[in-house]
Amino acid sequence: MTPQPNPEAGAAVKAADRDHVFHSWSAQELIDPLAVAGAEGSYFWDYDGRRYLDFSSGLVYTNIGYQHPRVVAAIQEQAARMTTFAPAFAIEARSEAARLIAERTPGDLDKIFFTNGGADAVEHAIRMARLHTGRPKVLSAYRSYHGGTQQAVNITGDPRRWASDSGTAGVVHFWAPYLYRSRFYAETEEQECARALEHLETTIAFEGPSTVAAIILETIPGTAGIMVPPPGYLAGVRELCDKYGIVFVLDEVMAGFGRTGEWFAAGLFGVTPDLLTFAKGVNSGYVPLGGVAISGAIAETFGKRPYPGGLTYSGHPLACAAAVATINVMAEEGVVENAARLGASVVGPQLRALAARHPSVGEVRGVGMFWALELVRSRDTREPLVPYNAAGEANAPMAAFAAAAKDSGLWPFVNMNRTHVVPPCTVTEAELKEGLAALDAALSVADEYTR
Repeated sequence: MTPQPNPEAGAAVKAADRDHVFHSWSAQELIDPLAVAGAEGSYFWDYDGRRYLDFSSGLVYTNIGYQHPRVVAAIQEQAARMTTFAPAFAIEARSEAARLIAERTPGDLDKIFFTNGGADAVEHAIRMARLHTGRPKVLSAYRSYHGGTQQAVNITGDPRRWASDSGTAGVVHFWAPYLYRSRFYAETEEQECARALEHLETTIAFEGPSTVAAIILETIPGTAGIMVPPPGYLAGVRELCDKYGIVFVLDEVMAGFGRTGEWFAAGLFGVTPDLLTFAKGVNSGYVPLGGVAISGAIAETFGKRPYPGGLTYSGHPLACAAAVATINVMAEEGVVENAARLGASVVGPQLRALAARHPSVGEVRGVGMFWALELVRSRDTREPLVPYNAAGEANAPMAAFAAAAKDSGLWPFVNMNRTHVVPPCTVTEAELKEGLAALDAALSVADEYTR
């Protein structure tokens, strides 16, 4: 689709937004949202006809790109057949979506509880774990994000938690492995893994194993920095959970459905959790949908005991029809394989080449279509390009970098001192090279702030 400029319409959209829309995570008077006119594939455009290559995949959810015709058609067909129906009934779209998801989850995670998104999936996973074990506490990592609802944001390990942290949510945070900024004075991945596991087991011991219901981890942390765990870490957490009777929850809301070059990132590590949360890529965000994949043992807890939770729109027909179409598209068009292949052959090598040219790049890490560049003022000291949770003038270097990327027609995903490379999993090699060239130019602006 060729963007057609219509600045008058764009001005009207922008005015209505500013008059009436209350935006999340924002100081309302300090933001200036871009008015978007349309999107297709890996691109979107504004009302001035300016087109952007989306290296953010929306919020890392358009895994099959924008407006995939088969998914759009599936939503239209479902709307014509049955727009909505209550969750207590068996309907075709819901049953088929659950079957297709269960076929792809690891181990015996064969029961699917549908939610409206990732945060409420985490809420219900934690509720299930507490009821299954009869224990109150949840252990979660610093440098994590699990959602914006009350329990999920308390589990979160980044500054978005602070304003809502009541200190009474039964959550204990610990340090997960992150070798580049190791909390354990490690020099190798092996040391980082061993020391992180020792730290976690010590935390369990001092909190009281009999009080801990669950350990929740993002399989690969997303917004917090795409820190791929070292070999053996997730398997070690699995062993600790088994040792102490703790439910192991993997949050795959961002990492799931092809993002890492696997259907679920757990497949990269050969680990099966007791509960797995998903959303985003399950239907590329076309209609809100999330869920919890549940192991046989936890499902059995609620075999004759009612599960005390539910949602009006659980397994909404339009969302489930979109999920069925999305999963079939991914399977038939080789989308997961595309993410794995281009991640290994194009994104990884070219990002490492950028790092060699730009002193602002401290580290490159990732897999599939899930990468991060850690930007620094000094490679020697590893001082971040901007301070932790920087805002205003303190964040000026990252703001300048992001502006340069947008000026080059690239829409970046920027968080703190990092930029993430997370395009749709359907992205082509030509599109990747276009985006990486724009990223190369924008990093020259970041370089100006290095020492």
